[in-house]
Amino acid sequence: FIIFLYKVIFLLLKDLEIQHNPVMVPEILKYLDVVSGGRYIDCTLGEGGHSKSILDASNPGGEVLGIDADHEAIEVSKSRLEKYQDRVIFVNDNFRNLRKIAMRRNFIPAHGILLDLGVSSLQLNIETRGFSFMRKSPLDMRFSFNQKLTADQVVNTFQENEIADILYHFGDERRARKIAKIIVENRPIKHSNELAEIIKKKIYISNHKINPATKTFQALRIYINEELSALSEVLEQSLEIIGIGGRLAVISYHSIEDRIVKNYFRRESKYCICLPNVIKCECNHEPKLKIITKKPISPSSNEIISNRRSRSAKLRVIERIL
Repeated sequence: FIIFLYKVIFLLLKDLEIQHNPVMVPEILKYLDVVSGGRYIDCTLGEGGHSKSILDASNPGGEVLGIDADHEAIEVSKSRLEKYQDRVIFVNDNFRNLRKIAMRRNFIPAHGILLDLGVSSLQLNIETRGFSFMRKSPLDMRFSFNQKLTADQVVNTFQENEIADILYHFGDERRARKIAKIIVENRPIKHSNELAEIIKKKIYISNHKINPATKTFQALRIYINEELSALSEVLEQSLEIIGIGGRLAVISYHSIEDRIVKNYFRRESKYCICLPNVIKCECNHEPKLKIITKKPISPSSNEIISNRRSRSAKLRVIERIL
């Protein structure tokens, strides 16, 4: 019954034309250097858009290991990728466990790894977990129901200064203290659209195309799902799994995420990572990777017009050399 239900959801997505449009597909295929018979890991499977493109481009014989913490995304992608079932492996897990997953599935070495750090259209459009401020959904925001902490607990039980710190450190929100005060004054808040409206009434921004609650929702989601620590962990593990000459591509949508990726790539591409005040190198560090994209790649203007959610995407790519 569950499988049937998700097949129905997938068909509804197609009918309503809200199926996820994967970001920068031509660029991903180009910079991952997808080849026939290659083995690729999609750490953020979502609705399977990127994986479908990789499977098509790597035919014949190409394989994809698809990972997602969201069980709903796994079921929808299984329906979408049904015709490729002999070439794709689905794993419902957090990508911070990449090493264990790849070892267990005998998927080492891989030709390439992809991380798309955005929220899928499935989660935003038909979800009931509060990722979107456009719907009356419970304040949940967990990618997996195995996680304990919810956005409801943060919003309705955390101290004002704790909420402010979360908004500032995980959302780059300059008005973190003001928004935290607004949240505490309007408790209890039970639904995502209610939280968004409370912030919208009190916070003014000059760009009317951007909802003033955007960074608040982003910060809560990142905090709830421990996304920044998971990102740091998967970056470290990726270089153990990609073969020499293999590539890692990361699409980020948030300045903090992009900074983590950029700094990691820079550090692992250097011969020396000693502190600036060290006169003679003591670290004996050897570069493990070569940076392929000197500057982040952005979506084309045509893609941004057709898929507005892609506008903040930044793609960075490296190649393993050691």
